[in-house]
Amino acid sequence: MKHLQPIEINGQRLLNTAHLAESFGTDTKIINRNFQRNAERYIQGKHYYALTGEELKAFKGSRQIDDSLKFTSVLYLWTEKGAWLHAKSLNTDLAWDAYEMLVDEYYHIRENKVVPLSKDKALVTVLRTTADLVEGHESIVKEQEELKKLITHVNHKVEQQITLDHGEQRRLQKGVAHKVYQCTADKKEAARLFKELYREIKDRFGVASYKDVKRKELQSALRYIENWIPRKVS
Repeated sequence: MKHLQPIEINGQRLLNTAHLAESFGTDTKIINRNFQRNAERYIQGKHYYALTGEELKAFKGSRQIDDSLKFTSVLYLWTEKGAWLHAKSLNTDLAWDAYEMLVDEYYHIRENKVVPLSKDKALVTVLRTTADLVEGHESIVKEQEELKKLITHVNHKVEQQITLDHGEQRRLQKGVAHKVYQCTADKKEAARLFKELYREIKDRFGVASYKDVKRKELQSALRYIENWIPRKVS
């Protein structure tokens, strides 16, 4: 997926109609038509935001926008739940595959990932400081050794639990894209292979998302992707 300039309102990431249509392999007229036909199912603030008046003017002035949007009087921005309703209306394999990729690559992406177990890391620092203070006192050498053992244990726990940071996630994503486009140039087939490969990565490494792959397993994951062979579809 090409890089999209993030749009956020009330802590939610949103997509405009043009980008949503492009991702789903359709055009804006069909997105708008499906919305009008099922308007009672869409709730503003939950499935979409409609910008008008001064709010729309401020939005246009805050970013670069497509020429086709410069003179629009109402701008619809779709939440993840709104995108799901549109995928349901289209009900094509391409739309569902694109929806899953939007969830992983746009709606839920975190630019500055917080490293887990920060409390444990803080504990390591405290323990190291304590160990330094008691060093040299023969009467508490045994206690010092116990502290060092605990430091080693906590360090190991931290290293075992750290998952991929944003840069490492991008390396894995690029590896997946390279492998998929080695296999096919057909857009519909590529969408199917993206879904299949991400699913097999999750199964292989026992995680709910490729983002949860452990940092220590990154090289193993990249080798797995490089050697992956897609299943044959009868």
